[in-house]
Amino acid sequence: MEARSWPPRRQLCPPGITWLALASLLSCLFASSKARVFSRCELAKALNDFGLDGYRGYDLADWVCLAYYASGFNTDAVDHEADGSTNNGIFQISSRKWCKNLALSGPNICRLYCTDLLKNDLKDSVVCVMKIVQEPQGMAY
Repeated sequence: MEARSWPPRRQLCPPGITWLALASLLSCLFASSKARVFSRCELAKALNDFGLDGYRGYDLADWVCLAYYASGFNTDAVDHEADGSTNNGIFQISSRKWCKNLALSGPNICRLYCTDLLKNDLKDSVVCVMKIVQEPQGMAY
């Protein structure tokens, strides 16, 4: 009886690619775990500390309402638009005009990367939204 020889097994992916894919997946999981979803009261206190109560005629309730309907108080919220632009962060600030997105190049009036708007520290988001409400349309912009 003859011994049967089997052809060598082919790997689906070279070992380096497998590790790279695994590392990418883990980094996505860790990055998404950094998101912060504020409670209404936590956000109201934070926005008050930034001096938004009464800024440009909008009271604290207006700012909290904006954040709730824009992102559900989620600092890591990103909405992708069909044209490649994104709406980013707790106030859903658009990359079309206000921040730098890697997919599109726009005016970047707030002088920051859109990913800066996804931080748990609200400073960049608040400074940018303060510029936005200075537009003639105000908060409706």
